[in-house]
Amino acid sequence: MYTLLLVAVGLERLAELWVARRNARWAFAHGGVEVGAGHYPALVAVHAGLLAGCLIEVWAAHRGFLPRLGWPMLAVVAAAQALRWWCIATLGRRWNTRVIVLPRAPLVHRGPTAGCTTPTTWR
Repeated sequence: MYTLLLVAVGLERLAELWVARRNARWAFAHGGVEVGAGHYPALVAVHAGLLAGCLIEVWAAHRGFLPRLGWPMLAVVAAAQALRWWCIATLGRRWNTRVIVLPRAPLVHRGPTAGCTTPTTWR
């Protein structure tokens, strides 16, 4: 079951990459500027390595499923994925796995962080 969860998370990450590529094309076509592009391959490697490491640990250590831990954590994973896709939907074309800045684009004032104040030094 854990293996299936990791496969599902991996497939979800691939879906994110597809959305990110589409959004990056749109952002660059609208004057977007990427910041920190050199770090992106390392970021992808760390994420892939984390998923692989999770799988290797369970297989190598022959860990069994602990229902009292596993089911609540599955609920946490599902809630985190829902929050993640809420953010993606809220940001729309502006969401990306890369840091792409759209000069003069207005801030997004809706979604999970609505109502939070943003210091002016962040703008």
